[in-house]
Amino acid sequence: MQDILINWSPQETRVALVEHGAVQELHVERTLERGLVGNIYLGKVSRVLPGMQSAFIDIGLDRTAFLHVADIVAPFTPGSRPSAVAERDGRNAGAVVPIEKQVFEGQSLLVQVIKDPIGTKGARLSTQISIAGRLLVFLPQDNHIGVSQKIPSDLRDALRARMQALIEAAAAAGNGGAVPEATGGFILRTNGEDSSDAELAEDIAYLRKAWSRIRELSTRMAPLSLLHQDLSLLQRVLRDLTTEDTQTIRIDSREQFDALLKFGLEFMPKAAGKLQLYKGERPIFDLYSIDEEIAKALGRRVDLKSGGYLVVDQTEALTTIDVNTGGYVGARNFDDTIFKTNLEAAQAIARQLRLRNLGGIIIVDFIDMVRDDHREQVLAEFRKQLARDRVKTTAGGFSQLGLVEMTRKRTRESLAHMLCEPCLACSGQGIVKTARSVAYDVLREILREARQFTPREFRIVSSPQVIELFLDEESQHLAGLSDFIGKPISLQAEPAMGQGQYDIVLL
Repeated sequence: MQDILINWSPQETRVALVEHGAVQELHVERTLERGLVGNIYLGKVSRVLPGMQSAFIDIGLDRTAFLHVADIVAPFTPGSRPSAVAERDGRNAGAVVPIEKQVFEGQSLLVQVIKDPIGTKGARLSTQISIAGRLLVFLPQDNHIGVSQKIPSDLRDALRARMQALIEAAAAAGNGGAVPEATGGFILRTNGEDSSDAELAEDIAYLRKAWSRIRELSTRMAPLSLLHQDLSLLQRVLRDLTTEDTQTIRIDSREQFDALLKFGLEFMPKAAGKLQLYKGERPIFDLYSIDEEIAKALGRRVDLKSGGYLVVDQTEALTTIDVNTGGYVGARNFDDTIFKTNLEAAQAIARQLRLRNLGGIIIVDFIDMVRDDHREQVLAEFRKQLARDRVKTTAGGFSQLGLVEMTRKRTRESLAHMLCEPCLACSGQGIVKTARSVAYDVLREILREARQFTPREFRIVSSPQVIELFLDEESQHLAGLSDFIGKPISLQAEPAMGQGQYDIVLL
């Protein structure tokens, strides 16, 4: 069973998903930094790269977005339809047309964001538009009818047939009784399994109306315009995070509670029935020490109950997770100690992936195990825990080096990227030069400048650690340099400077 806690302020919305008393997921949306996934833009092709089979699309952001040929599906250009050649030779026909034959520089293109900008990478785009509703997802460029994989397989055929009838009836009603050839595709979401025909028909009408509005806007709006924006995090709590296992959704703002309740009663009445206004004196996130969990999720080290620990290192390319026994010595022998630690680590790693929202390529270095049955049990436990993740994950077996390679779909920035920035002292490297290394850099810089300039005096402005070194252990070297260049050298400590920073002032 799970509970959802919502902490709202004018600056940001924070959502915590709690299962069995432990925080499993954290979602943060800042008013000025709202995510872009799901947004639909009228973009403009700024550059086509045939060698990479991709294009850069300007959608009005600081960085151009990225469109790969695999994400181009029957591109819709405002005011026109795809050519017969494009329809015949497109991906639906089984052949991939080179990108340079599908898009050109300066072209206006309807695109949707499928991945937020992350690090130095721009947003990832697709021309395959999908619009999410309460019960369905509409695919206007596709006639496929799908059913959520979370719905039991023995029910899918019946639900698909039911959906087909509803879609054709709705299309015929809006076309004078004749069913058009292309009516658009739909995917039935998990929460639509028990919905009535009337509810499904209402969602079909709403999604088709939304698509008509988007197309109409695309014909009269200027390029780089935002045509459709996905729901806010508060609204997505009801649409995406609430399940049958959700007991309560507690929010600490009366104003937002009323607004969310009104939205929920109109579009998602079942989820709205779980809404509660939190009136406690303690901050709502204090109920499960969520702020402490956030602080832990931003650190490298994660301690395990047994005494072992994880070390999580996140880079732009991939994330590595190292498992260590630490102080755990409780098992009867060394093999059992390693096995127990790895089992606990498998559970903790799956939780950390959700908590930190880590995505992309992930390498897990479990402690080496000699017995094959231990390895199989750890891998089975790891996959079992990953199966609870709402984000798609894929985990391989143990490699020859004893590593487990896995991927987790990345659609938005990780918690660390959202809440933190690179350290000004180390520029994100995690290390800084020693004070002695900086001192020697300073001496070389003074010698270099003395050959170009003839000031009255050189002044070293640096951190207290470097200045203290010059006053003590490196004082003889500093005096020798002063005699060599024939100029006095003064010192000034600047507490605001990092250890690796310095400045040479010419007086």
